[in-house]
Amino acid sequence: MKNRLYFIDIVRAFAILMMLQGHFIDTLLDNSYRNLDAEIYKTWSFFRGITAPIFFTISGLIFSYILLKSSEKGKQNDRLKKGIVRGTYLIAIGYFLRISFPNWFSEIVSSSLYAVDVLHCIGMSLIVTVCIFFMCNKKTILFSIIMLLMGGFIFVLEPLYRSLEILDVPLLIHNYISKKNGSVFNIIPWYGFTSFGSFIATLFYWNIDKKYFKTITIFSFICIGFILILYSSDILLMGYNITKITVWKDAANYNYLFSKLGYVLLYFAFFYSLERYLKHPLILRIGKKTLSLYVIHFIILYGSFFDIGLKNIGKTLTPITVVIGAFLFIILTIFISFNYPKAKLFKKNKSRSFLEILQIAGIKKSETY
Repeated sequence: MKNRLYFIDIVRAFAILMMLQGHFIDTLLDNSYRNLDAEIYKTWSFFRGITAPIFFTISGLIFSYILLKSSEKGKQNDRLKKGIVRGTYLIAIGYFLRISFPNWFSEIVSSSLYAVDVLHCIGMSLIVTVCIFFMCNKKTILFSIIMLLMGGFIFVLEPLYRSLEILDVPLLIHNYISKKNGSVFNIIPWYGFTSFGSFIATLFYWNIDKKYFKTITIFSFICIGFILILYSSDILLMGYNITKITVWKDAANYNYLFSKLGYVLLYFAFFYSLERYLKHPLILRIGKKTLSLYVIHFIILYGSFFDIGLKNIGKTLTPITVVIGAFLFIILTIFISFNYPKAKLFKKNKSRSFLEILQIAGIKKSETY
C-alpha cells in the first residue's frame, strides 16, 4: 500500500529480537562475565537498555495513528472500544504469565503475581491514551499538544515520583507506581514514551501524503535525537536557571529519559531511511508477531505456570555459550510463533487464535498504518 508505514513493523521486529536475546543472556550469563568495563558487555547493556523505550514509543505511535485514521473514517467509537478491550487483554495476559501453580498459595508467589511488567504497562498505556483521545473529542491538534506536554511533564517531574510510595493502596494498584514489591515497570515514567509516540503519530497523520515528508522526518529524527542525547541536560539546567525550580536541576542531574528518547528517534531514523531495503516478508512477519513471541519466550525462559524454564539453569553460562544459546532460543521462539497449533477461541463471526487476539499494539491484518 502506498503510504503504509512498514518501518513500524521493522522497528518492532528489531525490538522484539533485542528483547529475546537480552532476556536470555541476562538470565543465564555467569555473573563473573558481567563487567561494564568490558566494551562488549557495555555495548550489549546499552542496546538492551533501549529496547523498552522503543516498544513504548512505537506502541503509542501505531495505536494513536490508527485512532486518528479511524476518526477520519467515522469509526472512532468502535476503535475506542477496541482499544479498551485490547489494553485489558494485554494486562490480563501479563498477570496470566505470572501464575505459578506449584506455589499458588505461597506469599512469594502471591506478591510476584501482582508484579507489573511490560505488558501491563503497555496495556494500561493504551487505555489511558484512549481516555485522553475521547476527552479531546476529535480535536486532533488538542490531542497532539496534550500528548507532547504530558510526555515532557512526565520526564521532567521524574525526580518527584522516583521513590514515590503511597500508603494504604491495594497492592494491585500500588505496583503500577512502585517497584518495591517486585514490579519491573511502572506506568510512569514509561507512559511518557507512549505519549511522545502518540505525538509523533499526529505528525504522520497530518503529513504522510506530503512531498518530502519522509526525508524531512528522517532529518528531524536525527537532529532532535542528537539534541536530546547531547544537550537535554543543558536545556534542563537552563530551565532551572530561569525558573529556580529545583526539579529542573534534579532532572538534569539524572537525565536518562530524554537521552533514551533521543536514541529511540535515531533508531526510528535509521529504520525509516532503510525501510525500502528492510521490507522483507520475514522481518515484517516478525514485527507483526511481537506479542506471541513475547508470550512464548516468557514461558520457555521463565517457566510460567509450573515454574520450569531455562532460568532453572542459573547464571552459569560463558559468553560464547550464552550467545549461541540466545541465537538458538530466538530461532526456536520464532519457529513456535509461526507454527503453533491454530486453536480457536471464538468460532462466531471472526475466529481468532489465542495469541493472534493479543497483538501487542492491537493491529489486525486488515488494518493499515
